[in-house]
Amino acid sequence: MTEATERFFESLPARAPEVLVSPVSGTMQIDLAQGGQTVHWLVRLRPGEIEVSRDRGPADAIWYTSADLFDRLVTGRAQAISSVLRNESSFSGDVVLFLLFHRFFPDPPGTRDPRTVARRQAGRLP
Repeated sequence: MTEATERFFESLPARAPEVLVSPVSGTMQIDLAQGGQTVHWLVRLRPGEIEVSRDRGPADAIWYTSADLFDRLVTGRAQAISSVLRNESSFSGDVVLFLLFHRFFPDPPGTRDPRTVARRQAGRLP
């Protein structure tokens, strides 16, 4: 497990109030495979709050991916939804939790919001 992944999970509780604004709640287990071992993270999502532990337990959803891919996700070098669609990772259970959780991942480096670009071109922003 990389330091970037550890820091990502540590940062979630502080970032939850701005990301988890919908009324969705549930528990997601994230299984990260590396070599012959699997590291488990249990994430409990509630409006404005998130709890993270290294436990396994009953979960509304399970996301299984490699530790390497997850490291690329937390650094913005890969996209979560694309990884599932390309079968680089697998997900089962409540898909709304996955869609909510993926909002914690950063945008790829150099990404610009198209609305900001359009406003600049229209002369409304410097």
